[in-house]
Amino acid sequence: MRTVDRKLEKARTIVRSLRSAAVAFSGGADSTLVAKLARDELGGKAVAVTIDSPMYPESELKGARAVASSIGIEHIVTSVDPFKEKGFVSNPPDRCYLCKTSDLTRIKEIAARHGLKEVVDGSNADDRNDYRPGLKAKRELGVRSPLAEAGIGKADVRRISKALGLPTATKSSSPCLASRIPYGESITKEKLRMIEEAEEFLKAKGFGQVRVRMHGDSARIEVDPREVPRLATPGTRISVTRKLKSLGFTYVSVDLEGYRMGSLNEVLGK
Repeated sequence: MRTVDRKLEKARTIVRSLRSAAVAFSGGADSTLVAKLARDELGGKAVAVTIDSPMYPESELKGARAVASSIGIEHIVTSVDPFKEKGFVSNPPDRCYLCKTSDLTRIKEIAARHGLKEVVDGSNADDRNDYRPGLKAKRELGVRSPLAEAGIGKADVRRISKALGLPTATKSSSPCLASRIPYGESITKEKLRMIEEAEEFLKAKGFGQVRVRMHGDSARIEVDPREVPRLATPGTRISVTRKLKSLGFTYVSVDLEGYRMGSLNEVLGK
């Protein structure tokens, strides 16, 4: 048996042992795989719960609904307002901890109402390699991570998802919109809207992996390094600049390093 097959079987065993569970479900590759395993192993004793919040693009919620339907798992959408969370607006380095605590607490409440024993999420074995204060909230609330526990990393997630025919096998990751704003710069609904619309515009132009990092009134665009030349071509450059300025950005720039996960974490510890 191949290593990835052994990991998958281990993950299935972990999920079966839970007996019932609510899946923290964003509709991304990781949480979709967990939702699929939960539906396969637990049947009607598993539900997928998606947080509807200004932190997440509307397109992601729409996608989550479609994916949950294709899997056949019961899907619950619940609204959470992060702006009610004390300290969130000031955007401290542990912002993710504050948000995850709020989101996962809500999901635990829903699990309890439905008589479900556990809450699980899509954290994978690679997540420990990045700065992720949200993992602390997960540990404090007793949330399980079947993929991480089975040693399944991101590359494994994509291989397994493809083998299972999941529509998210090649889906780009899409963390919350606040992750585009440097720590210490205040978070507002208007800023989140500007970022969301800017990224949706770039995606509509065919850029798959996109981040629009917001530094004051400036937009720093990250795309796959191989796509930087296309973004810089005169026609695309001009149309993107005009669009982002129409959204309220004063300056628009392209990050020549291209996309990399958690680039705003690079300043931590300096």
